[in-house]
Amino acid sequence: MTTETGKPQGRAAAEEPGTVAPSTAAEAPRRREEGAESTLTVDELAARAGVTVRTIRFYGTRGLLPPPVLGPRRVGHYGREHLARLALIEELQHQGMTLAAIERYLGQLPPDLSARELAIQRAVVASWAPEATETVTREELERRAGRALGEEETERLAAMGVVRREGERYGVDTGLLRLGVELLDVPLSHETILAARTTLTEYSRAAAHELSRLLRDAVAERDARDVRSLSAHMQPLVVQALLTTFQRSLREELREWMDGDAHE
Repeated sequence: MTTETGKPQGRAAAEEPGTVAPSTAAEAPRRREEGAESTLTVDELAARAGVTVRTIRFYGTRGLLPPPVLGPRRVGHYGREHLARLALIEELQHQGMTLAAIERYLGQLPPDLSARELAIQRAVVASWAPEATETVTREELERRAGRALGEEETERLAAMGVVRREGERYGVDTGLLRLGVELLDVPLSHETILAARTTLTEYSRAAAHELSRLLRDAVAERDARDVRSLSAHMQPLVVQALLTTFQRSLREELREWMDGDAHE
């Protein structure tokens, strides 16, 4: 069901038909991750995402999810992009967005975003909210991770600052969990990932400090309430700008690296 304002009340609310503007997401072409297969049935996708099959089908009819790839006997198969899109939808719901608002947000994104690009979008959305840490059971941690976690994998997540042990339970940084789980499959050593995290933290803090200084100088003469309002408005815009700039810079660095190797 929905409230009078149209906001969803939990995941079950997403299953009730509502007024959602038509979207082209259902007809849009889909780009798979290199080497990734569409191997999840609708039941497996629901289990991985922590939603019901009815929710997935409802999202499909409203254009929030692209259609599955049809296999033998017309059985639908879903891929990582579907899982990443469900995670983004969940994050948008956590921000209090209605289904209509979510549809508009998704409609502004390129239709062929990969799972990693959708994860970046989710990270942008998660940055709008204050830091959130929840204490969960091992079973709930694995449900949210979308996979079983061995002892070594849990220790790697702890080293990345994603989880911490609290007796028989785990404190989870909900904004970092899916990113940390993705990093578990990256073919880099644990030391390299931690060194990259240190580099990103160091330079992002420096950028945040400089941007905050510029903002303070620009609004030094304004009322404190105006400053707080402007800060809240600017935060998601600055995060999106930083991500876009970083992506382009990283792409240029990788291109130069690959071109250099090709000429050697």
